[in-house]
Amino acid sequence: MMENVHLAPETDEDDLYSGYNDYNPTYDTEELENDTAFQQAVKTSHGRRPPITAKIPSTAVARPVATGCGSKTSLASSMGRPMTGAIQDGVTRPMTAVRAAGFTKAALRGSAFDPLGQSRGPAPPLEARNEDSPEEKIRQLEKKVNELVEESCIANSCGDLKLALEKAKDAGRKERVLVRQREQVTSPENINLDLTYSVLFNLASQYSANEMYPEALNTYQVIVKNKMFSNAGRLKVNMGNIYLKQRNYSKAIKFYRMALDQIPSVHKEMRIKIMQNIGVTFIQTGQYSDAINSFEHIMRMAPNLKAGFNLILSYFAVGDREKMKKAFQKLIAVPLETDEDGKYISPNDDPHTNLVIEAIKNDHLRQMERERKAMAEKYIMTAAKLIAPVIETSFAVGYDWCVEVVKASQYVELANDLEINKAIMYLRQKDFNQAVETLKMFEKKDSSVKSAAATNLSFLYYLENEFSQASSYADLAVNSDRYNPSALTNKGNTVFANGDYEKAAEFYKEALRNDSSCTEALYNIGLTYKKLNRLDEALDCFLKLHAILRNSAQVLYQIANIYELMEDPSQAMEWLMQLISVVPTDSRALSKLGGLYDSEGDKSQAFQYYYESYRYFPSNIEVIEWLGAYYIDTQFCEKAIQYFERASLIQPTQVKWQLMVASCFRRSGLRFLVRLCTDIGLKEVQEYATKLKRLEKMKEIREQRTKSGRDGSGGPRGRRDGSAGSDGGQNCGAGSRGERLSAQLRALPRTEEPYDSSSNKELDASYVDPLGPQIERPRTAARKRVDEDDFADEELGDDLLPE
Repeated sequence: MMENVHLAPETDEDDLYSGYNDYNPTYDTEELENDTAFQQAVKTSHGRRPPITAKIPSTAVARPVATGCGSKTSLASSMGRPMTGAIQDGVTRPMTAVRAAGFTKAALRGSAFDPLGQSRGPAPPLEARNEDSPEEKIRQLEKKVNELVEESCIANSCGDLKLALEKAKDAGRKERVLVRQREQVTSPENINLDLTYSVLFNLASQYSANEMYPEALNTYQVIVKNKMFSNAGRLKVNMGNIYLKQRNYSKAIKFYRMALDQIPSVHKEMRIKIMQNIGVTFIQTGQYSDAINSFEHIMRMAPNLKAGFNLILSYFAVGDREKMKKAFQKLIAVPLETDEDGKYISPNDDPHTNLVIEAIKNDHLRQMERERKAMAEKYIMTAAKLIAPVIETSFAVGYDWCVEVVKASQYVELANDLEINKAIMYLRQKDFNQAVETLKMFEKKDSSVKSAAATNLSFLYYLENEFSQASSYADLAVNSDRYNPSALTNKGNTVFANGDYEKAAEFYKEALRNDSSCTEALYNIGLTYKKLNRLDEALDCFLKLHAILRNSAQVLYQIANIYELMEDPSQAMEWLMQLISVVPTDSRALSKLGGLYDSEGDKSQAFQYYYESYRYFPSNIEVIEWLGAYYIDTQFCEKAIQYFERASLIQPTQVKWQLMVASCFRRSGLRFLVRLCTDIGLKEVQEYATKLKRLEKMKEIREQRTKSGRDGSGGPRGRRDGSAGSDGGQNCGAGSRGERLSAQLRALPRTEEPYDSSSNKELDASYVDPLGPQIERPRTAARKRVDEDDFADEELGDDLLPE
């Protein structure tokens, strides 16, 4: 018996799972039919022989089985069974002991192994789609609705809000048609609710984007009230946003709170954002205590920069100093969540690493990090400037506390900026010495801070006309940071003050190369070209600046002045008109415009702008002088008197103003005496009026005789008589009011009057262009007032001159 036992060698490791996959063909009853040895044993006496000893599963050699014919045929065993899937005696063997896919009893009868059914031939062709079937029509309409929603979203992202709204409306119409067709074909349960939700939501969003808020709210209400839409309650946040835009703060808070109640607590980020909206709405309504509760909850659960800054604003509104300090410390402690700047510095000379760093140095993620850092610095700087003057006894002590807190945080570099802001606060309080002392502390700092401090010091000394100090600090600022446009501009200003315009232009150009948006350098280089009489280049500079600063009064005035220097008065007047539309009460701009119209010979327009200038600034001697001369020239001497009297008040030592007043009285004569008596109410008014009438008639007769003598020298007597009769008829008849007033003015004395040299021409020659633009006012009211005065004069003349 022992010789049939085969032991495994000792060197082999024990396999705990050996033998379990061995297969003993003795128990394979299905194979007995095909086993020739077994069939022969059944038919002969071999069947009465004792069974063969069972083989140990780990035996490596198969035992032969004797047959009746004396031949030894190896019985298939676990170690000697044929290969899986092999064909033995024309019969396909199964792949495993368990019958596999494709193995059937038919294979035992000689069929080929075909698990994929390839012997059955190709599959039958697909049935043709019926385009006219209701299901196909519904499918196509649904596809069209989805396309319209996508097109609407794309149009909105491109800024075409009207097209986006039209697409959204079209999608809504087609979706309703789709729902009706589905109800006719299938049951209501098969309606695509997701498509309906997306169409309505997109339509409400487009209404809101186009500021059609009532329509947007109605669409949102349709979604919210439909309980078949899951999570529709979140859209109440959007409804609250619309009410906030409409400044309906009570409803905005109501919908925010309803949305907050319907959002599960697992959505923490969304709940925090809604709480922030609630706090901002409370600030808008002035309910600072409720706003403080909202922002304090946010800073406890998930602190962020916006909530921290709003919390500081709320504490500032209620005047709580200690809580302002605590809120500032919480704001400083908010994590920035950005990578270190050292990540973008190459640690070695590996070209592959350098390429990667160069690629990510300015990618979208890096830009987002910069924006987040800039926003954090803006919030911190604004909060510090806001609370520093109120948290301590003085703003200097408050700034010192803020600087110490910032130095102990991750925003160390902001401490220097706060110090510079401290100096600026000294400037606003007119404490120049403290400002200079504060800025001088930065002379030993690093280059960027030193350059900023030196730039401000140069600016201060320049304002005080200490150009040597300004130049030295400008040099220090430029040497510390050659790419600082402000430092280069200040250096150019000091050179400009010394008269070296070419060198100043070079500094301004370098500042523009470093920062093309430096408007100060562009303005100064325009002034430099103007000084150098390079008017075309100066005009180009100011036109570029006008494209950047559309409503700058200084730029508009410089453009008008350059056109005037280029002897183009029409363009100069056009730009001055733009100037007075920006600063409508600038008396110097009005007087300048009046001077241009006067030079063009348009006295009426010149009077309009000069009169407006006088109304807003009645102490300009040039304007007073022009108006007085204008009234003298138009034979309204009594109106010129008030202007010359004002001039005599402004310049009491100038004798010419008194003489001009006397000249106006002489020009007015008896007619002015009649007017004075009428105003005072004296009883002698009728006597003076009669004398005035007699003198005017005598004047008219004298002029008629003179005219008749001239006419008689050139023609027959009959012609002279006809002319005289015609003239006499016009003078003696009932003429118009304007004709009688003209006759009165012609009757005034015109000869032997003092100071004829003070005529309008001489006054015009004494005009000086204004130094710069001031402000303007509308002109129509002034013109109307003057005309009414003229009509009053004519009516008064009719009353005093009886027919």
